[in-house]
Amino acid sequence: MIERAMGADPKGVAAEPLFGGDPEVVRPVGRGETFPLFALGVIFAFASLAVCYHRGFVLLYGDAVAHLAIARRIFDARYPGLAQLGGVWLPLPHLLMVPFVRDMTMWQTGLAGAPMSMLSYAASVAGIWRLARRLMRQRWALVATAFYALNPNLLYLATTAMTEAVFLALFVWTIVATMEGIAAMRANVPVVARARMMLAGFLIMGQVFTRYDGWIFGAAVWCCFAYAWWNSVPEMKARLRTWFVVFTIIVAAGPLLWFWYNHHFAGDWLDFMRGPYSAKQIERRTAPPGQHYRGWHNPAWALLFYTRTAQIDAAAWEMGFVAMYASLWAMWVSLKAKGSGSRGQGSGLRVQNAESMQPLRSDVKLGLLLWVPLPFYVYSVAYGSVPIFIPQLWPHAYYNARYGMEMLPVLAIYTALAAEMLEQWLRGRSDAWAVTSAKLWPKVALALCALNCVGMMVRTPLVLKEAMVNARTRMALEKALAFEMETLPYDEPVMMSTTDHVGAVQVAGRDLKSMISEGDEQSWEWGLADPAKYAAFVIAIGNDRVAQAVKEHPQGLTEISVVCTSGQPCAKVYQSTTWKPAGH
Repeated sequence: MIERAMGADPKGVAAEPLFGGDPEVVRPVGRGETFPLFALGVIFAFASLAVCYHRGFVLLYGDAVAHLAIARRIFDARYPGLAQLGGVWLPLPHLLMVPFVRDMTMWQTGLAGAPMSMLSYAASVAGIWRLARRLMRQRWALVATAFYALNPNLLYLATTAMTEAVFLALFVWTIVATMEGIAAMRANVPVVARARMMLAGFLIMGQVFTRYDGWIFGAAVWCCFAYAWWNSVPEMKARLRTWFVVFTIIVAAGPLLWFWYNHHFAGDWLDFMRGPYSAKQIERRTAPPGQHYRGWHNPAWALLFYTRTAQIDAAAWEMGFVAMYASLWAMWVSLKAKGSGSRGQGSGLRVQNAESMQPLRSDVKLGLLLWVPLPFYVYSVAYGSVPIFIPQLWPHAYYNARYGMEMLPVLAIYTALAAEMLEQWLRGRSDAWAVTSAKLWPKVALALCALNCVGMMVRTPLVLKEAMVNARTRMALEKALAFEMETLPYDEPVMMSTTDHVGAVQVAGRDLKSMISEGDEQSWEWGLADPAKYAAFVIAIGNDRVAQAVKEHPQGLTEISVVCTSGQPCAKVYQSTTWKPAGH
């Protein structure tokens, strides 16, 4: 039982090698199984980076540009420090990029975000393998891992400064740690149980500081450990009591620290929910008066938009429907199975030895954690002011399509489970065609994973397409504005709002501390009150706050150029006739 729970002999006997042992046994990974998948993930990530960098895809997402700028501001600002992290986007990804974004070239090219995302992608691939090995036979665990690792949307995100790759790695490994920890509790192995519980706690804290999905998911994982600990044998319960309290403190510390941070630096402990840069306020500013996106306060439409997005993110053509329906069916069959290790005769699986032929019943139930993003995003779309637009549904636009990527792990795992159930059903028949089909089916499934990857790349993956469409006009303006900024003295302050177009500063290669912007609140407020006094040059874009300040305080400002591009408001550059360097 201990070997089955943890994947290794407690006496130190080596576990079965990679792709070795009985192919019909469902067991945890053996020693040496996880690292080769991580190494393969690193190779895939480097290949993806080579393609995306060569084609100029790395900085397509405006959010990626903004994440890099936040990381840079921590040390490159008029008032550097942790206050530059802001109060809406969570801080962990920005902190992970700090060692790389210090280099101007890595910042300008966007490569500063690549190490974080590439390693996270590789870790998530290894985590999917480790998770799948607990739930299905080795050949089908390979199919699940291939379906996940070869997803072009994920491969693209693995090269950018976006947060999805980091979150998915933390998400998958938290489930792995939870399964292994609870299995160790039931196998009466307290050393392993407490180690996995502590690991899960720190992984949850990482998620809490990466994406808000992690807050709900962390609460769900805590409930799983609390239930398992409370129902463990008295001796185990006593030995783990202190560790469970520590685990609880770790889980709770993340949200509490973020509440404190918002209160300390923004004056409102819920600034991330109701402040000027929160999703609710952004939706109010951008939506037409009296109108809302489809799905607003409508859970049914929200469910449709999110599940359809997840399908398109996961599979080519209309195969996403197949993956979603197969996953739901596999989940249902797995849950209704009877016995401690069986998925049940009704699934078509042979139940010859429930301790070796089938996963632990606790692992099957804990697999439901993979579905947590579904209710979270349905609620977020319906009641959290988080719209999702995809070209397949009205209004046929692109916005937040990458959110469907949070469903990729569950679709990879449960689609492979459904395929495994089909194989076992075929094996239960005596017909010649069924026997032949059962032998070929795993190989065909692997080929379909590769074909799915090729099909998605041929038609341009949805996440990449969204980035390309939304970047066209933004990048054109930022490049044109950067060309203008390169003519300005680098040692003189430039006042400009960097909320939407910090990419212009990035392309121009200016230090952020040479800018007067929202990141440095005191200088920003002074500048808005008297632009000509505090800035040598002023750049107003459209009707932003700088443009309003220029309109209200035009004294001492001379317009020297106007930058206009298609689809974006014009940028006007002013020179101050009254600004003087400090000390003059």
